[in-house]
Amino acid sequence: MEALIEEHGLTGAGLIVVDEDQGILYHDHWKNFNEERVSLIASASKIITAGVLLHLNDAGVLDIDAPISDVIDYAGVLGNITAAQLLSNSSGLVGLEINYLYLCNFLSSGTIQQCAKSILANAAIDPRTVEPDTEFRYGGPQWQVAGAVAEAASGKSWHELVNDIYTEPCGMKHFGYSNPFGEFAFSDFAYPDWDGDLSVLKYTDNPNLGAGAYITTGDYGKLLQMHLNGGMCDTNQVLSPEAVVALQENRTGRMYNSSVNYGMGWWIDTEPAGIAESTTRVSSPGIFGAISWLQPETGFGAYLVIEDKSSTRQAFAKQLFDLIETAVLSQREE
Repeated sequence: MEALIEEHGLTGAGLIVVDEDQGILYHDHWKNFNEERVSLIASASKIITAGVLLHLNDAGVLDIDAPISDVIDYAGVLGNITAAQLLSNSSGLVGLEINYLYLCNFLSSGTIQQCAKSILANAAIDPRTVEPDTEFRYGGPQWQVAGAVAEAASGKSWHELVNDIYTEPCGMKHFGYSNPFGEFAFSDFAYPDWDGDLSVLKYTDNPNLGAGAYITTGDYGKLLQMHLNGGMCDTNQVLSPEAVVALQENRTGRMYNSSVNYGMGWWIDTEPAGIAESTTRVSSPGIFGAISWLQPETGFGAYLVIEDKSSTRQAFAKQLFDLIETAVLSQREE
């Protein structure tokens, strides 16, 4: 890590490694980072967002495989889309692109409900919209619609949901959602000029649900630990074991034989390179420089965060996969 930080001239970095039995195996920070550093994590938010809807599905409040028209009354001709399709980037809506039809996704004004209503109305007349479960289209407005479905089904705001599902049960200290795209200037989605000061992060009722979470390494580590322990945070059941498995299942491959292996929030590599003892690695990278990954069969996970303004922000994170696995497995042998 020290060599990589020096080579790429990074502001800092943080890394936490967790084990399903032993808890935190390693937790450290470099240069300007420490345990209190709060970072914007972009698409590493997706597994957290997906977990909210899976929690509601566990509770019987929402059926993720039922039409969203069962929950919201403004879905119109797109009411046959399901929450599972939204969370697996398989809804048929456009993916990650900044387009005036779906601009509300990137603005902090308004509410999630208003934004979702606009998205569905525009998608209904957008010739690029296709049938659900026919194409993989990463990110974009479908995640905002998923949040609107969660709010409508539960009768709670998104902020209330993440507090009740994650913050309180997991004892998280610095975690939440914003819409940084409506607050900061971005160049090629490099990390914005923000040092983690939450007092200057604007509250919004329209947080970006595909890429708007902020968190510390310690709090993200608690989420990874929960995924490794059958959905348990301490003594609290956040997700059922079945929900954890569903998030990591290759839904795109199963439903429409996509060449992209994706679950709900997780990218899935069934044949990871290196010395992997496990047969599967799932990951959730964010374009700002955060990346989380789990090796479920091996029983460990890791979260790396940097705040990088260069195009190398993901490349060297992947260099750590096998190095960390080697260290974890070596420790177990000892």
